[in-house]
Amino acid sequence: MTTTVPRAATGLSALFAPRGIAVVGASRKPGKLGAALARSLSGFAAAGGHLALVNGRDDTMHPSVTAAAQAGPVDLAMICVPAAACAEVLADAARAGAGAAVICGGGFAEAGGPGVDFQDAVAAVVADTGIRLLGPNTSGFLAPHAGVTASFVPGVAQVRPGRVAVVAASGGVNHALAFLLTEAGHGISLAVGIGNGVDVSAPDVLDHLVTDPDTGAVALHVESVADGPRLVAAVRRLTARTPVVALVVGQHDIGAFAASHTGALATSWRTTRAALAQAGAVLVDDERELVDAVGALSVARTRPGADPGVGVVTAQAGPGLLLLDDLRGRRARVPELTGATQATLGTLLPPLTYQANPVDTGRPGPELGQVFHTVASDPQVDLVAGYALHEPDAVDLVAAAQEGRVPGVPVVLGVGGTGDAVVASRRALLDAGIAVASEPRGVAAAVGALLADARAQARPVAAGPAQQVPTGISGAHDEDQAKTLLDRLGIATPPRRVCADRAAAHAALAELGGPVAVKILDAAILHKTEIGGVHLGITEAPALDAALDRLDAIGADRYLVEKMAPSGVDLVLGARRDPVFGPILLLGLGGTTAEALADVAIRLAPLDTGEAAGMPGDLAGRALLDGWRGGPVLAPADLGSVVARLGDLLVANPGLDEVEINPLRLTADGLVALDAVVVPAPALPVSQEADDAHPNQ
Repeated sequence: MTTTVPRAATGLSALFAPRGIAVVGASRKPGKLGAALARSLSGFAAAGGHLALVNGRDDTMHPSVTAAAQAGPVDLAMICVPAAACAEVLADAARAGAGAAVICGGGFAEAGGPGVDFQDAVAAVVADTGIRLLGPNTSGFLAPHAGVTASFVPGVAQVRPGRVAVVAASGGVNHALAFLLTEAGHGISLAVGIGNGVDVSAPDVLDHLVTDPDTGAVALHVESVADGPRLVAAVRRLTARTPVVALVVGQHDIGAFAASHTGALATSWRTTRAALAQAGAVLVDDERELVDAVGALSVARTRPGADPGVGVVTAQAGPGLLLLDDLRGRRARVPELTGATQATLGTLLPPLTYQANPVDTGRPGPELGQVFHTVASDPQVDLVAGYALHEPDAVDLVAAAQEGRVPGVPVVLGVGGTGDAVVASRRALLDAGIAVASEPRGVAAAVGALLADARAQARPVAAGPAQQVPTGISGAHDEDQAKTLLDRLGIATPPRRVCADRAAAHAALAELGGPVAVKILDAAILHKTEIGGVHLGITEAPALDAALDRLDAIGADRYLVEKMAPSGVDLVLGARRDPVFGPILLLGLGGTTAEALADVAIRLAPLDTGEAAGMPGDLAGRALLDGWRGGPVLAPADLGSVVARLGDLLVANPGLDEVEINPLRLTADGLVALDAVVVPAPALPVSQEADDAHPNQ
């Protein structure tokens, strides 16, 4: 089993801002890893940093880090030796006083076999000495403001200092994003590839960036999560000051079918994205969108708001329609401009142009800056999205964008064209603090990120106090017991009777009146429909007997007779103890078809009732809850209360693993739980129970 060293976040200045660096395994042969690193770090030496080359087989170099430290300070050791030798070299670096190290090569746990032992040996040195370690299995990091290009990848010298930090699970993705950002005109404040993450992890780097004055926005790439609560806490701390844009890998994974639909729907990808969004991060779907989003947020941030308005200004109608269409797909609000705004625009633009929003200028001219300013000044507009082809003979786009600025209203401008003059124009706009993209889709991605960040800033950060819920709940529950638990939470359930024999079932039908549902009642059967354990619409005795015959045929010894609820819209609501993030809540549409639709919203628990009430906003089918074709209308506060109570129940009862209501039906009379599943937590092994009983031994 590989070892990851648990560690509270500590300072990483020895890693990212060293006074001196030792390259261990340096080489005179150009193709060697140690030679490439030495070349990359030559700028650090030229700027006055102490760069020491270490190779015990080369008399022109230092034989060890300890020897190198006698010639000058060594805060950071870059280790480029075979995996089997890394632990010994790391220990030497720690003895020499280095506060940090990077192991660039592979051959560790990711390779299996002896690599697992090599990684465990490295982790043991970290635990014993306290040296901070990035990697192994990483291509290093870039810290341009500190003059450190601690990477062997060609081209890193072209990455200039700037406002965007990259924190990537993969060293390769780290460099790919750094290069894409460079091509888009952005500079880098820090770019880190975590690699195997034996010690330094993404939360460590995020915490380091909280106080970094050079970072304006952070691009976060996530492949897997070892400690969900720690990652969420780090993102939450950082987004209070600096926006974070997250790209999570694994959209097409398939979660193992758990005891409930909640377990099947809450895949690691969905849960990780939901947790990061709840912590304040902006989510994107691919690396191109990540670059546009984080680049925009590094120069501009929209004031907090639940539903910011976007003013659209386009110098060419076709690209403007592409931009508008993409914004609509991102749920951006593009409000009609006020009469006063349109009147002013009428004095600036030809009469046949569209001026209500979007604003089409026709071929742009010297008045473009005034158009931008007029739209940005409209009381409905919080953000301006623009697009224009680079036509320097018609208009100076940089001057127009600067003239059009209104304090507190960011501008995202797409500049179409090619060539050095276009690149220079985009760079000038960025230097002026104006977000830039090269095509309409990029503008929409940037605007979408600014809007998502504004909404995140407007949301309450911390959950409110937990509601009073039953505690001490554990063990298996049949459907009646599960619904009785929901009754104690104040969640409505249909009238029902537990029946031990046919006579009791007939009495229940007479008492409740038809139609009723007749079900097998057995705590061991969690998916009754799949085995023919549910029969609906029973109104008379003969039909009841036929249903009981079929239940007897599958081994029923008890029945549940329940009054059927009126028609409505079916939801699935579940609370589950996620192995990475802890208690989570899932809301989806579809009842028994929830897995096929996979239209879900996920939140971490405990959850404030107000934020819980907003979960339907994540659903593609949310219109079904707003009186679709005369159907019932959801009261958000009622749903928020139900969701929050279910989350509080799971948090307060470690003996429970899952609680699911499926379906939770929205009717004209409100929400009612038609079925419920309670899954107890797995029993601990005897040895673990003993450890838990005596934690100090």
